[in-house]
Amino acid sequence: MLMKIILVVVGIGLLAVLVNVGCTAVRAGYESAPYKTVKKSGRYEVREYPDLVLVETAGNGSDGSFMRLFHYISGQNSAKEKIAMTTPVFMTGVGANATMSFVMPAKSVANKMPQPNEAGVAVKPVAAGTFAVLRFSGGRSQKNETDAIARLQTWMTQEKFSPTKSPVFGYFDPPWTPTFFRRNEVMFRLVNP
Repeated sequence: MLMKIILVVVGIGLLAVLVNVGCTAVRAGYESAPYKTVKKSGRYEVREYPDLVLVETAGNGSDGSFMRLFHYISGQNSAKEKIAMTTPVFMTGVGANATMSFVMPAKSVANKMPQPNEAGVAVKPVAAGTFAVLRFSGGRSQKNETDAIARLQTWMTQEKFSPTKSPVFGYFDPPWTPTFFRRNEVMFRLVNP
């Protein structure tokens, strides 16, 4: 009986390791928004992001917004050009003010972005800036987001940073990734870092 329990525990441990490696490999297969870390303290960072280009639409992901963006990168654009998926998917605002955006790959940006065919989708430049960031895991929920904002705001207060009022969330993993392996981030642009 003891041997069976040991085999089950070892099996579960190996499965967890394989799932973690698989999730990390999937995430590593995508280009991510570039940044330079200028300060790090545990899960908290201060990052400098360059100018970025996003493709953006209104919505929170449960209303077809993800598919509108996915159609754009799948070739439903003025050039009928397929554009590589990147990470993270950025989410801002709530309710009627919620937006979802994909970061455009550096190669595509250099070639100028095609215009969206679908109404409500826009190509949007975002100015370079310095951001305070907290990395956290778990599923996307109001509680996880609220807790992450509170933790990051506490750290920013301790560090005497002046953030903008609106947080941005970055989600890096596909929905089938187990929640405890997911990489999520909340960030605030810093007014005077």
